Amino acid sequence: MGLSTHVLDTMHGCPAAGMAVALWATSGPAPQLLQQLVLNHDGRNPNGPLLDNTTLQVGTYRLVFDVKGYFAARGVALPEPPFLDQVSLDFGVADTTQHYHVPLLVSPWSYSTYRGS
Repeated sequence: MGLSTHVLDTMHGCPAAGMAVALWATSGPAPQLLQQLVLNHDGRNPNGPLLDNTTLQVGTYRLVFDVKGYFAARGVALPEPPFLDQVSLDFGVADTTQHYHVPLLVSPWSYSTYRGS
């Protein structure tokens, strides 16, 4: 299945529809932008997996979530500067035959992640 993500807005208790996300490959000498996307109504990539098993490579990656932009667009009053702006998650892929699911649970003041299934 490759690499996927899912974002849940824990402040409002719903998927983070409309959040901008960027995927970077970080194994080389400089990070390489692989794709940018906006999450759908379910808080997921509208095109399915970010990378399928044939595209996913062993190495390190970074997902960058635009938390500030998302909550500002929802009308949440944020301080300046906000406590969270962009949340970057760096992770490694060791076995491309496995599914790597990287969910994010987020509010304007906290976040958590884990390797999902």
